[in-house]
Amino acid sequence: MAANKKPSREGNSGEAGKNGMAEDMLKFINYSWTQFHAVEDASRRLAAVGFRKISERQAWELRPGGRYYFTRNLSTLVAFAVGAKYQPGNGFHMLGAHTDSPCLKLKPISKSTKSGYEMVNVEPYGGGLWHTWFDRDLTVAGRVLVKEGDQLVHKLVKIEKPILRIPMLAIHLQRDLADQGFKPNKQTHLAPLLSMAVKSAAEKLADKDKSSERVAEEGPRHQPLLLRLIAEHLGCSPSAIVDFELNVCDTQPGVIGGAEDEFVFVGRLDNLAMSFCSVRALADTYPDEASLANEAAVKAIALFDHEEVGSASAQGAGGPVMRDTITRVAASLAQGEEGAVVRALQQSFLVSADMAHAVHPNYADRHEPQHQPQIHKGLVLKHNVNQRYATNLVSAVLFRECARRRGIPTQEFSVKSDMACGSTIGPILSSGLGCRTVDVGAPQLAMHSIREMCGTQDIQHAYDHFVAFFEDFSALDASLDIDSLPPANVQGSIADTPCGHVH
Repeated sequence: MAANKKPSREGNSGEAGKNGMAEDMLKFINYSWTQFHAVEDASRRLAAVGFRKISERQAWELRPGGRYYFTRNLSTLVAFAVGAKYQPGNGFHMLGAHTDSPCLKLKPISKSTKSGYEMVNVEPYGGGLWHTWFDRDLTVAGRVLVKEGDQLVHKLVKIEKPILRIPMLAIHLQRDLADQGFKPNKQTHLAPLLSMAVKSAAEKLADKDKSSERVAEEGPRHQPLLLRLIAEHLGCSPSAIVDFELNVCDTQPGVIGGAEDEFVFVGRLDNLAMSFCSVRALADTYPDEASLANEAAVKAIALFDHEEVGSASAQGAGGPVMRDTITRVAASLAQGEEGAVVRALQQSFLVSADMAHAVHPNYADRHEPQHQPQIHKGLVLKHNVNQRYATNLVSAVLFRECARRRGIPTQEFSVKSDMACGSTIGPILSSGLGCRTVDVGAPQLAMHSIREMCGTQDIQHAYDHFVAFFEDFSALDASLDIDSLPPANVQGSIADTPCGHVH
């Protein structure tokens, strides 16, 4: 079939210009300092086009043509649109990504004092390039439980001013740096500075004169100054803060950069870029019920927490959230029909979307010579025979064909045979759900640095490819069911051949 290239759409954000999609992604990432803020913004975008919020704790009243979403722990989001022509046992066509990124997280007792400095006690989350966190303007963001009367209230917080810093040790005090390399100790070298203890103590005395609420009594597990800053942003008393879950964040916003405005410079590209493209594709493809009139499948996205630490949690891809969703939706719409859930799983298809490694111009030898993805050249299909990625022949061809028919470029990646291979949520979900899966991602550089980079054009490519997947996959998939091939497609039989070989 000849390529049928369709124009890229502006979507529901109304952005214009050659980098409109990348600029909208930057709005998403610049707001989403934590996984909680990412889920909040994704929820807002879906609600704006009419997706209805439902709760896992309540009964679901679903119908063909309906569009729904829910959150788990406010760090994982699942959204789905039911085709108006849905029949019991029809499959789910899903995009899966993750909301978390490597960062430093405050420990349960974060208060620390060293050498006259008030410090913040942190723990590394995931496999970050921790040396990139030195000499950056840092702050905190996350969620806080606040006591309001007899109620506990969940609130999100972002302190946008730089209040923390991890200063690098001067070269004069580590002359062997060039020979030995910089190898910071995660326990002793990564603690951020908050303030001078002497100045903080003076402010506490001043506060005691102004208020009967003693700072020292507001929370011995955390720095009183930090509690006060959080309380100011939430508009409450420090004593009302029951506890919090906070990430250390870079305050520098992401930007479009490069001599030709062709790059995105921002943290958390892995994997908020794929999360953004998934949300935009679903919201733009199914902005109303009329857009589902000719669809027979369920179109879904799932943005999971905890991918960077193995996905083994209630809200991670290794937990039950996706199977719970498919089971509840399929069973509800089937009204008790036998085998509906199993049939739905077998007819389903998952695109595991997680950023990929572009070839680095200064380290090209780290890539397999025939598999060197480049920026601006489309989504990368990831392959690994040891099942670190879930891509197989059929899933790769189907997903690649969605792009080919619209003239969207794709690339291939396989790790060097003498290097270890990373993994994604793809194998976890594929083995847990038993559905066909392909692993893909947009190419980027500096993965897991505090400041990553990718190409603006690849954000548009990813979005276009995801839209093509939602719009075209149903018809394409109907043409290929390898497990239903008749016996006539098998040449000969084992009994008719020597040594049991088929010729």
